[in-house]
Amino acid sequence: MSYVKGLKCRECARTYPAEAIYVCEFCFASLEVDYDYEAMRSHVTRARIESGPKSLWRYRDLLPIDRDPSEGFHSGFTPLVRAERLAQALGVKELFIKDDSVCHPTLSFKDRVVSVALSKAKELGFDTVACASTGNLANSVAAHGARAGLKRYIFIPHDLEAAKVLGTLIYEPNLIMVNGNYDDVNRLCGEIAAKYRWAFVNVNLRPYYAEGSKTFGFEVAEQLGWKTPAHVVCCAASGSLITKIWKGFKEFEKLDLLEAPVQTKLHCAQPEGCSPISELILSGGDALRPVKPKTIAKSLAIGNPADGYYARDAVRESGGSAEVATDHEIREGIQLLARTEGIFTETAGGVTVACAKKLIETKIIPRNDSIVLAITGNGLKTQDAIESVIEPAIKIEPHLKSFEEQMLAGRK
Repeated sequence: MSYVKGLKCRECARTYPAEAIYVCEFCFASLEVDYDYEAMRSHVTRARIESGPKSLWRYRDLLPIDRDPSEGFHSGFTPLVRAERLAQALGVKELFIKDDSVCHPTLSFKDRVVSVALSKAKELGFDTVACASTGNLANSVAAHGARAGLKRYIFIPHDLEAAKVLGTLIYEPNLIMVNGNYDDVNRLCGEIAAKYRWAFVNVNLRPYYAEGSKTFGFEVAEQLGWKTPAHVVCCAASGSLITKIWKGFKEFEKLDLLEAPVQTKLHCAQPEGCSPISELILSGGDALRPVKPKTIAKSLAIGNPADGYYARDAVRESGGSAEVATDHEIREGIQLLARTEGIFTETAGGVTVACAKKLIETKIIPRNDSIVLAITGNGLKTQDAIESVIEPAIKIEPHLKSFEEQMLAGRK
């Protein structure tokens, strides 16, 4: 059963049918999915969710598809890890890692949004899917689209990490490198989407695609025993994920699925070389200033974020804050998470860890509160960013004396 009423403008609230459209024709604001929460209330229960599959589709009733899902049967429902050693290192009492670095099949949270977008694309009769991407979305659309038997056109900036380029090409899509940054790529994709009848997951299917991010928040609440944490620290590129985590928490509250009302504070984490949302939040102003990205966190390198204002609004409504991390701090964050919890995250996760550390040190996040860190992608995708700071392997001859000489030399 579907509870989708249609689409609704996020600014003027005009309504539209549930089609492949994303901009209000009256005020040109973005559209979002409009649900019938009253009808949902008597049907969506904890028991119904808990009886569902161990994937994001356990929340199928709260997602914008009309028929049974056709993609992403093994995506989502990633571990929520009690991070005791990292908590000790940061001097906090209760810390969790929501670990989408192991999300199936392409090791990032983008598998959530693409599962929803491609299921909707097939419902709407598309045979070709496309996207503009900073890397992780490219991997996911290429992989899910291959399994779905869809034609795929994927547009990326020319300077993405080699591992992410290879991680897209292996699925044999049409991969187009654009000589420019993500904002240039996105503008081009807007033009192409207007001319070709393709399902651009983050353009004309964006209202549906973005809803997949809610499942990140749904899972955190369910895995904590139907409660939300005191704090969530989340990296931001377009700003959609942090916005939808908040929406997910509030939908659970609206449907009486939580043990207590939401009192979570959201904290936005961005790299210093591309931090328009964090700077907007920290300044307390009302004008987002686009920037030209310059950061090792290329998956977060969106200088003019589509959901920047909505991310700011979610953070403000929650009573949260924001931070930024330098490239050096990002690398330290990656290493800290790896050596304490055995989780290898990409540069975006390094941003989250580094910003969380600063928020704790400045007492914006109290040390006795419960904290969840959103880790959104796998470190195997951004190895080049940390190669220069990793200790080399110990080389020895194949005999005991050589081994013991190295140990006595002070190597750990």
